[in-house]
Amino acid sequence: MKSKIYSHTNALKNKTIIMKRFLSLISFITLCSPLSFAQQFKQWAQTPPMGWNSWDCYGPTVVESEVKANADYMAKHLKEYGWEYIVVDIRWFVANDKAGGYNQKDPQYTIDEWGRYTPAVNRFPSAADGSGFKHLADYVHSKGLKFGIHLMRGLPKLAAKRKLPVKGTDGITCDMISNNDSACTWLRDNYKVDCTKQGAQQYYNSCFEMYADWGVDFVKIDDLSKPYHTGEIEMIRKAIDRCGRPIVLSLSPGETDINKAGHVKRHANMWRTVDDFWDNWDQLKYQFKVCAKWAPHIAPGTWPDADMLPMGKISIRGERGEERWTQFTKDEQITMMTLWTIFKSPLMFGGDLPQNDDFTNSLLTNREVLRMHHYSINNHELSNDDNKITWTADDPETGDKYVAMFYTVSKEYADTRSALFRSGTISYVTPGYSKNVDVKLPKQAKQLALVVTDGGDNNNYDHADWINPTIHLKGGSAIDLTTLSYTKSEIGWGQIHINSNIEGNPLKVAGKTYEKGIATHANSVILYDLPKDAVRFTALAGIDDSGIAGGARSSIEFLVFDHDATLDEQDLAPASISLDLTKIGIPKTQKCRITNLWTGQDMGIFKGKQFKHKLAPHAAALFRISPMK
Repeated sequence: MKSKIYSHTNALKNKTIIMKRFLSLISFITLCSPLSFAQQFKQWAQTPPMGWNSWDCYGPTVVESEVKANADYMAKHLKEYGWEYIVVDIRWFVANDKAGGYNQKDPQYTIDEWGRYTPAVNRFPSAADGSGFKHLADYVHSKGLKFGIHLMRGLPKLAAKRKLPVKGTDGITCDMISNNDSACTWLRDNYKVDCTKQGAQQYYNSCFEMYADWGVDFVKIDDLSKPYHTGEIEMIRKAIDRCGRPIVLSLSPGETDINKAGHVKRHANMWRTVDDFWDNWDQLKYQFKVCAKWAPHIAPGTWPDADMLPMGKISIRGERGEERWTQFTKDEQITMMTLWTIFKSPLMFGGDLPQNDDFTNSLLTNREVLRMHHYSINNHELSNDDNKITWTADDPETGDKYVAMFYTVSKEYADTRSALFRSGTISYVTPGYSKNVDVKLPKQAKQLALVVTDGGDNNNYDHADWINPTIHLKGGSAIDLTTLSYTKSEIGWGQIHINSNIEGNPLKVAGKTYEKGIATHANSVILYDLPKDAVRFTALAGIDDSGIAGGARSSIEFLVFDHDATLDEQDLAPASISLDLTKIGIPKTQKCRITNLWTGQDMGIFKGKQFKHKLAPHAAALFRISPMK
C-alpha cells in the first residue's frame, strides 16, 4: 500500500479550525468560571494530546539543544496539524546518565534545598541561573507549543538522606514523609511519599508550584499506574489543582489495572494501557486486544494511552537496540497509526523529528485521519475473526461513519489465540520483573506447553525463568514440574537448564534466589505430558537477573498452552475483509460513497453488504463512509 499526503479541501481546514476555536473558547470560559481546578482538569485535554517525547530516541540522556531542534521542527512542520507538546523524558536531573541502561552506580543528582529535582546544568545550560526549566519552557512557548517533563513517583532518596526540609511545613523533613516499602523496583532514585504522613501533600504541592513557575504544561509520571498507587495519585491530583496552572497529567507505565478505570478517569488525563511499546510486530498485534478492552473508557479529557509511536529515527541513544530507522514496515506503520487514531490514543512521536522522511510525515499530517482522531465518537471494535479485524466510529458533525480494517495474520512462533495464559510483555520496567501464573487446566488436557517469545528487543538477553513450576492434582496434591522429563524442547540460545539459570548459575529474579525452576531463552517451547487428574498449573514467570545485569534490557512474554502451539513456517497471502454496512447502522437500501482516508482514493458507491477490501498481512485501511442524500 502506498501512502501520500491527502489533498485536503479548504472546507475541511476551516471546519477543523472552527472546532478547535470552539473547544478553546469552552476551555477559556471554564478557566474563568468559579469552578475549582479539580472540576476543570478534563477541559485541558478535550482531544487526545499529540506531541514529541525524547524517550525513544534519546533515552535518559537528551540535552537542551536536541529538545530545541525537535521543537523547531514541530513548530515549522507539524503544529498546524495539532501537534503541540514537547516532552523531556526521564532523568533530566542526572548529570552523568547513560544510554542503554540507567547509571545506577554513581548517578550525580541535581536537587534544590527543598529536596526537589532540578535540571542538570551540563545538559540544560539555560538552567544555570537557578530558574530550572523556565527558559526552555519559554522557548517552546515562543514557538506556539507546550512544554512537558517526565517525573518519577516519590521523592529523592538523597533528599531523605540529607533530611532536607519540606517547603510549606514547620520542621518536617523529607525523611519523615518517605519510606521504601513500595519504592520503584527498576529505578532506585526515589522513595515513596507516604500519603498518611503530615507534610506529604505539602511536598507534592511544592513540586507542582515549582513546575507551574517553570511553565510546565504536561507531566508524565512514572511508576505510578502499575502497580496502581492510589494515595500518591490523589496527592498529585490535589497538587496540580492548587498550583494555578493547567497541567495535563499522564500516568505510566502500563497496563493500568482496568478495575481502577473509574478512579483513574477522575484523576488523570491519560494513562498507559501497555508496558513500554517498541517497533516489534508481536507487541503491535497484542495492542488490538488491549485497545478493544479499554475502548469503553474513552472520553473527552481522559484518554487510555497505547504508548508512544516508535517511528522515524529512533534509539539514537536509546534503551532498546542500536540506532535505527523504525523496524516497522510501511504497512505496519499505517496499521499502528490507524489503530491509535481510531482508538483515540494520545499520539506521542518517538523519533528524532528533524530526520523525518516524507512517508513518516505523511502519516502525521493527514487532516482527515487527524480529524477522526480528534472528534469522532463511539469508537470500538466491530469484529475480530481469524486475524481480520474491523473498528468503527461516528462523525458527530456529518453523520458519516469511519471504518478501519486490519489484517494481522503473521508468521508467529506460536498461535497465541489458544493460549491459556499470556503475561504480556515483561521487561526491565515491569515491577519485580515477573508475573504470577495460575492456570486452570481444561478437562481432558493431556499436555502442558511452556512458551517464551521475544518481547521486542530481537531476543537480546531474553533469559526467562519458570520459577517453582507446579502441577496441582485433583484432591490437593502437587507435582514439582522440575522432577518431570519434557517430551520436546526448542530454545533460541543455549540449552534448557533445570534448577539453574541459562548460564548455569543460581536462579535469581529481582534479587531473590530460587532453588527450583526451569530456565530458557526466547524463543522457546518446553512440552510435557500431563499426569492424570492435573487441574492447575502455577509458577512465577520472570526475567532472570542475568537478563538485566550490566545494562542488558531483556523483554519477553510467557505463554501457557495445553498443546504444542508452535507454528511451522507459514506462507502468508493477502485476504479480503468484508463489511456489512447494516452492521454500522446504515439501512440496506442506503447508497454510500466510500473514501480511503490514507490514500484519498474514491472507492465508489456501495450499499448493503457489497463492500470488500483486500489487505496484505500486517496492513490496514481506513475509510470514511458517507450516506448519499
